[in-house]
Amino acid sequence: MTEIYFKKPVKRVAAVDLGTNSFHAVIVDIYPDGSFYTIDKLKEMVLLAEKGMENRLSDEAMDRALNALYKIKTLCDHQGVDRILAYATSAIREAENGGEFIQRVIDEVGIKIVAIPGRVEAELIGLAVQHGVEMPDHPSLIMDIGGGSVEYILADKEKFYHLSSKKMGVGRMTAKFVDHDPISKDEIQTLTDYYRDNLSDVAQSFASNRAALLIGSSGTMENIALMIAYRKKQSPNMTVNEIEFSSEEFFEFYDEVISMNYDERSKLKGLDEKRIALLPAGLVLVHYVLKNFGIKRVKISSQALREGIILRYINQEMSHIKEREFIESPRRRSVMELVHKCDWHEQHSKHVAKLAVQLFDNFQEELELNDVDRELLEYACFMHDIGYHISHRKHHKHALYIIRNADLKGFKENEIEIMANVARYHRRSTPKKRHTHYHKLRENDKKRVRKLSAIMRIADGLDRSHYQNVLAMAVEKGSDEIIIRIKTESDAQLEIWGAMRKNALFEEVTGKTLKIQEVESLTAVMA
Repeated sequence: MTEIYFKKPVKRVAAVDLGTNSFHAVIVDIYPDGSFYTIDKLKEMVLLAEKGMENRLSDEAMDRALNALYKIKTLCDHQGVDRILAYATSAIREAENGGEFIQRVIDEVGIKIVAIPGRVEAELIGLAVQHGVEMPDHPSLIMDIGGGSVEYILADKEKFYHLSSKKMGVGRMTAKFVDHDPISKDEIQTLTDYYRDNLSDVAQSFASNRAALLIGSSGTMENIALMIAYRKKQSPNMTVNEIEFSSEEFFEFYDEVISMNYDERSKLKGLDEKRIALLPAGLVLVHYVLKNFGIKRVKISSQALREGIILRYINQEMSHIKEREFIESPRRRSVMELVHKCDWHEQHSKHVAKLAVQLFDNFQEELELNDVDRELLEYACFMHDIGYHISHRKHHKHALYIIRNADLKGFKENEIEIMANVARYHRRSTPKKRHTHYHKLRENDKKRVRKLSAIMRIADGLDRSHYQNVLAMAVEKGSDEIIIRIKTESDAQLEIWGAMRKNALFEEVTGKTLKIQEVESLTAVMA
């Protein structure tokens, strides 16, 4: 099916997740192909269950919630949002005065709230994780730890095997079971017993669909991942999405932290201030799941309920604007959403990617590159000119900035850095030690950037006209020189000049002299 990308969104929508601990809002532009791009975000801590999960929302909690929603509504108005989709979860859903609160929000703020059941909440979280994380073909266990509830989803990249929502959120568990600081051994055992007794259906489904990977979403899991990353001195600079840690690393962290009191926990890097008191209950839950389910690795999804709300809206209510199927891979989809937003030079970028991949295939073995490098090169080519969205001047540097700050889904942080740097070096300077972002890379990633940049520079030069003049290309490799022969639609001088003026890095990484020749016969090129 031909892929068509439109430059203007058809809807601007806000999704609001009214959680027990915090309210999260995300504002997105929705495009005719069914993709969406994030415009703005806002998070407000409200702590609806600060005094425990009782039957009623306190007056103070409702005031905090209303103030948070005023801010969200103001942001939506300033951003020209067409529709606000507000979904209430555990605390509001269960409170006997939840309806009163929902009506106050309608009357005083002008937002209509939908209180969704736990199973729907789990389904929406599952959709968001499938959309935003590179998942294996076999099932993974997704766990979203909230303040009032925890959602469990067993899923692969295409379908769900189990969906459930359990009333064991960290706010609820802390209020119900934790009275000591630090948490006592008896309280840890009581929590563990509670988790075991209430997760029997999850365990049964897990036994039928065994998973080696736990994917965590929302604040508690993100905070745990950040703290472990800081502990390993590998804190992320851009995104927690796709951060990974092993069960062994978690157990070591758990042993060190579970005996800390409030003041000691408050000094942990990566832990939100409002989650200091709630951390022990969350740690005991993660410990129980990893140990008893035998899960070896954990990774984080930065997408959660709010992105699931957007996806459901697109799937169910915006089907008339979808003009093609969703791209299956979250990596490719995320890249396409970004270039889409940045009004990309589509034909040029796709042509550069095609030429670059062909060159890559010719040099993969001798340059000691792998299939992931091939993928990153293609995506870097797609994104290399998006800096024009900011300005023509220094657009290569603008591309670096945009890629690093675009919250691309499905990629590890070093992969984002590689793509950003490769795009940055498609013109002008080659990688230098004085370049801050390049200098921070690990040595192996620096080598990858140099090799992939060398290839992209030649490919970009071969479309210097931006009119896809090169129709076919063949590579001949000798002992000390490389000859690229090209068949063009019209005069090839601009393309040859464009590539040869950027040949130095290519010759350096290959150790050979480069020549580019125009030929008349397509057969000769393809032979």
